[in-house]
Amino acid sequence: MRLVTWNINSARLRLPLIQRLIGELNPDIICLQEIKGETAVFPGAPLRELGFEHQHVRGMKGYNGVAILSRHAFKPLPLANWCNKDDARHIAVELKNGVELHNFYVPAGGDIPDPAVNDKFAHKLAFMDEMAKWSKKGKTQSRILVGDLNIAPLPDDVWSHKQLLDVVSHTPIEVEKMERLMETADWVDSARALTPAPAKLYSWWSYRAADWAKSDKGRRLDHVWLTPDVAKKLKGNETFKAARGWQQASDHAPVVADLDIKL
Repeated sequence: MRLVTWNINSARLRLPLIQRLIGELNPDIICLQEIKGETAVFPGAPLRELGFEHQHVRGMKGYNGVAILSRHAFKPLPLANWCNKDDARHIAVELKNGVELHNFYVPAGGDIPDPAVNDKFAHKLAFMDEMAKWSKKGKTQSRILVGDLNIAPLPDDVWSHKQLLDVVSHTPIEVEKMERLMETADWVDSARALTPAPAKLYSWWSYRAADWAKSDKGRRLDHVWLTPDVAKKLKGNETFKAARGWQQASDHAPVVADLDIKL
C-alpha cells in the first residue's frame, strides 16, 4: 500500500497537481488537508476517472476541510468534532483489513505562542489535548494517523531550532503536547523510524521566501504515524519535495509512506 498525505491548500485550485501526483507516484490512498471548499464542490469526478472511486470528503466553505481518496473500498467512520467546533479538521475510515486511517488538520495556531492572548493558539493546544485523550482511549486498535499536524517536534525538523523556539509550530509547549500524544498509543513516526535525527527533514517551505529551494528554511509539519503493529509493515517513507517546485504549488510537499499491507 502506498499512502500519500498532502496539505493541498485548495483542492479545486490544485486539481492538476493532484492529477500529476497520481501519475508520478501511483498511490493507493491519498489523504488531503485544507481542501478549502464545501463537500459538494470537491472535484471528485476527475479523480474517480483516475481510479479513486472511493472518496470520503468533509469540507467547509473557504477554510480547512479534509478528504480520503482510495482505489480500494473502505468503510467511512462517523464524523467527529474537536473542541466543540464543526470545522472539518478530521475524517476517518476503516480499511478492509481492519486498520483505521485517520486524517487530521490540526489548527495552525496563529502567530503569538501565548494562549492567554491568542485564541488560535489556545485552540491548538486544546485540540492536541483532545487528540491525546482520543488516542489513549483507542490504543489497542490498529491505526494510521496522517495529516498536517502543524508541529515540527525535533530540533532537526526545522531549519534553525534556536531561532524557531518562540515561533508557533516549534515552541516547547507544542512539542510537549505532541510527545504526550505519541506516548498515548506508542505511535511510531514513520519518517524518523527510517531517517533518524540528526538528518534534516522538512515538508513545508514558506511562500514568503524569494527562493524557497535555495534558502531551504523548512519545517516538518506533515506526518504519518503508525501504531506499533502497523509499523512492523513499514517499507518506506519520503517527502516528495519535487512537488513544492511545481507551478502554483502548495507550500506543503506530499509525504509518502509504503507499507506491506494488502487492501
